[in-house]
Amino acid sequence: MDQVFYYICVPFGFLMKWCWQLVGNYGLAIILFTLVSKVVLLPVSVWIQKNSILMVKLQPDINFLKARCYGDTEAIAEGQAKLFKQNKYRPMLTLVPLILQIVLLMAVVEIIYHPLSFLFGASDGAVNSLAAFLGADASGNQLTIVDAIQNGRLTAASVVPGVSADDLRGLVDAVNAFDLSFCGFRISTVTSDVWGVYTVIPLVAGLSSFFLCWTQNLSNVIQHEQGKLNKYGLMALSVGISLYLGCFVPSGIALYWIASNLFSIAQMYLLNLAINPKKYVDYDALERSRKQLAEIEALEPPKKKDAAYRRNRKRERKDYKKFFHVVNKHVVFYSEGSGFYKYFEAVIDELLKRSNLVIHYVTNDPDDRVFALAEQQPRIRPYYIGLKKLIPLMMLADCDVMVMTTPDFDRYYLKRSRVRKDIEYIYLPHDMMSVHMGFREGALDAFDTIFCSGEHVMNEVRATERVYGLPEKKLVPFGYPLADKLVEAGRAARAERVSTGRKQILIAPSWQEDNLLDSCIDVLLEQLCLPEYRVIVRPHPEYVKRYGARLQSLVDRYRDKCGDGLVFELDFSSNESVTTSDLLITDWSGIAPEFCFSTGRPALFVNTKLKCLNPNWEKIGLTPVEISLRDELGRSIDPKDLPSSVASVVRELLEQSDSYRERIDERFESLIFNHGEAGQAGAKYILQSLTEKRAAKS
Repeated sequence: MDQVFYYICVPFGFLMKWCWQLVGNYGLAIILFTLVSKVVLLPVSVWIQKNSILMVKLQPDINFLKARCYGDTEAIAEGQAKLFKQNKYRPMLTLVPLILQIVLLMAVVEIIYHPLSFLFGASDGAVNSLAAFLGADASGNQLTIVDAIQNGRLTAASVVPGVSADDLRGLVDAVNAFDLSFCGFRISTVTSDVWGVYTVIPLVAGLSSFFLCWTQNLSNVIQHEQGKLNKYGLMALSVGISLYLGCFVPSGIALYWIASNLFSIAQMYLLNLAINPKKYVDYDALERSRKQLAEIEALEPPKKKDAAYRRNRKRERKDYKKFFHVVNKHVVFYSEGSGFYKYFEAVIDELLKRSNLVIHYVTNDPDDRVFALAEQQPRIRPYYIGLKKLIPLMMLADCDVMVMTTPDFDRYYLKRSRVRKDIEYIYLPHDMMSVHMGFREGALDAFDTIFCSGEHVMNEVRATERVYGLPEKKLVPFGYPLADKLVEAGRAARAERVSTGRKQILIAPSWQEDNLLDSCIDVLLEQLCLPEYRVIVRPHPEYVKRYGARLQSLVDRYRDKCGDGLVFELDFSSNESVTTSDLLITDWSGIAPEFCFSTGRPALFVNTKLKCLNPNWEKIGLTPVEISLRDELGRSIDPKDLPSSVASVVRELLEQSDSYRERIDERFESLIFNHGEAGQAGAKYILQSLTEKRAAKS
């Protein structure tokens, strides 16, 4: 026996001997030893309970930190270390209980395998002489000597070299009085040597571990908060160890393990009563933090890990490194998908025409059309970065100007750079609507500059700044180049279009609660799927992203009902359906003015639940244009009136289409800045801003 470990086991040996002498039965002694060891180590258990509570108490802050700095392992590690230091939590000390448990188990194993040394005080010399006499190896298992004495192979009359007759007689008498039976089982027997009825031992050991893990998953302050993999992985490991102990070591060790598991359950509930975690842990905050982290984890839903998936992952890692290897990035555009390039196109074209700038274009879409454009234009450098990887990219971004169409910037998972505090973040509009009702409260607060589509946006931003006491942003009279492009395409299509006698109706809803697809699409299709109409359903891209299964169910339901008279359009890179349709039916979608202004044709507005992401929009004191335009660009109808009147209203609007054209054209001219020149206005501002930044640095 290793001398160092022997001396570690000596105090535990004394305790086991005292328990045996007290109760007179070795099985009961092992159970009593287990109980006393739990009591002796109770201060450590109390410390574990308090430490676990502290860990769970910190968990909301850790989760919020992980959500805030998602993907930036350095920032997370730094913030977590700061939290631990502030709260005097030492993660490495959590290993102490595990180490003690392992040492205690090893000590029990050593004591049960070496009863002559720890219970009877036999010297190593005497034990070795007895083993040599029996032709056995007693260094690892003295139970062979105990069995030889109790089986009569070694008696007091035996002559053992190196052991006096008196010492042998005393040892033989003591061992013969040593009762190794407990509940019909022999403590020294190994189940795998005999099986039979002893098979119940590993089963009971496994059940005790299962019961312990099950109760810990329910009630242990820290285990309850672990993920399923940790919970059930630990359960499987613990049950596996128990089955091993029950099968391949003496039954006494398995008895200790079973007793330890059962006492641990009782101790856990007693500690929860004495030091109740609910008094210290904010479980509401914990749930909120867990939900926020889960939302980020779910940004990119699980994908089939096929060749394309692996190829895109490899491509993403390569583009991520390439983005940061490029120094002196002046302008970066961020796009949520291929369909967003159309919003940036006019500005990018003008920047390429007016300067020698390199355009860095970050997109979440591996199939973004920008990659094909970049093959023709070497000064466009695109990067495919998925949503999760985008989080650290944004926090580590290093450029002069970043342009995006994404509201709520810096409020959720996408944050301003921690590396460059002087990046100018520009919001570029992806519709021409108001910004104080259709966006969440504070959705544009983190931007330095707003490219405004019209006077109404400038008024809304300034009014918001006054109401909330915000610093003034730079407001650029920009316009909406996509509208100009749509109007041009619409007028060309209007001139070239040859009537087929079949009217085309575009149904293009928003994606908010109670939108057309979720509230009344069946009524609309039942009334409009007629031979004289061709109906195109064009859902909002966000609806496709969030509710793909729901949309697919709708497509499947109408797959064979209307023939070529019904089309579901899921490719948003083209606006052909917008420019060629005779009538738009929508709810609160921003597509309405795009359609009306580009085609000169009216829209039918269904008054579903108001698209209002900011319940406090009335504080601003301005009527949003999405409300004021409804009666100027067409007709409104309540959902309850659709079954009885939608067919007739559609016919009327189609018949009166020409009478709306002049009114719609006039409203377009007054609503939007810089008709036909928005791209020049945006590029001019960016180049001027870069010039000023360069001058300031020099």
